[in-house]
Amino acid sequence: MTIKNRLALAVAVASMSSQAYALEIGEVDGTTFSIGGYVKAEGIFNNPDGGDNSFDGSARQSRLNFEIDSEVQGHDVTAFVEGDFWDNATDTTDSSYAMRLRHAFIQVDNLTLGQTWNGQFFATAPFDVEILDFYGTGIGSIAGSGAVVRPDLVLHYTTGGLRFSFQDPLYSDADMPDMVASYTYRTEAGHGFNVAVTGREVETGVNDSEFGAAISLAGKLNFGGTSLALSGYTGEGTNVSSGWGFNGAAAPGPTIASRGEVDASGDLVSTTGFSAGVSHRFTDSLRGNIRYGQVTADEVAPTVDDDTPQVTNVNLIYTYLPNLDIGIEWRDRNALTMPLRPGGQQVELMAMYKF
Repeated sequence: MTIKNRLALAVAVASMSSQAYALEIGEVDGTTFSIGGYVKAEGIFNNPDGGDNSFDGSARQSRLNFEIDSEVQGHDVTAFVEGDFWDNATDTTDSSYAMRLRHAFIQVDNLTLGQTWNGQFFATAPFDVEILDFYGTGIGSIAGSGAVVRPDLVLHYTTGGLRFSFQDPLYSDADMPDMVASYTYRTEAGHGFNVAVTGREVETGVNDSEFGAAISLAGKLNFGGTSLALSGYTGEGTNVSSGWGFNGAAAPGPTIASRGEVDASGDLVSTTGFSAGVSHRFTDSLRGNIRYGQVTADEVAPTVDDDTPQVTNVNLIYTYLPNLDIGIEWRDRNALTMPLRPGGQQVELMAMYKF
């Protein structure tokens, strides 16, 4: 894998896995083998808007990956597989958690094929700030839903700052893949900007399907030890990836209602979202982040109390030893946005060792 491609992958993975590293374990006939991942222990104090206070502790987010890099007839070839222990993402009362496939892809030069981040993720996550909430990543952006960040199959092609993504369609009878096209521009000063458009067939339940499209803008401004992140999007057919729709929180599922992409008449529901965040490095060991995000649907069901979920995250992360971080985060949301994340406040304490 070239240095440029390694950097692109590192930026993407770091945005979602708190800067996971890789340890090279050997080289055979020009092929390099590496392992990576992290062990994360977290404790979450829950103060929901409805119901009793509670405390949840887990190490399920810990993950392990394996990477093979080689040069074959002048081409850079990479195979990457990663799993964590969230099983089917349900909450259980015991500690027996099955390993879940997160990534499994092949990259040949600028072409990536397999199960990995979707195009919406690459258009926004590298321009966001670091948060600890495993179920709140990206709320307010076009990739705000952690439930569908990895379609069953994705094809990415990059050239310069352009990225074209063709994704396994959510609508099983779609005649074409879901599509994302984006362009990223970076400056020598460390600033970065992205514009992306999405398009996909959306199941309506009335006229079979309609075509939904959306546009997203994201950017990050770097001012030495401080950076400012901003993003915004608007459009139709992006409810599942952004995490909000006609019936409130949207997630992939067998029914149209669970995805929340159409109203009771079968018309597409549009959403508009934005996020803003500030990161600051106080010392070489201490950094902090503040983030706000919201999504508004132009129409919601009568059973939905609010058409605009709002999420705020504030955290401090201290590097106690190289690759060992200790962090605390306070967060607040006014509505359920993902499983295990109801409306209300949470405080998370975590320790993460990356390897």
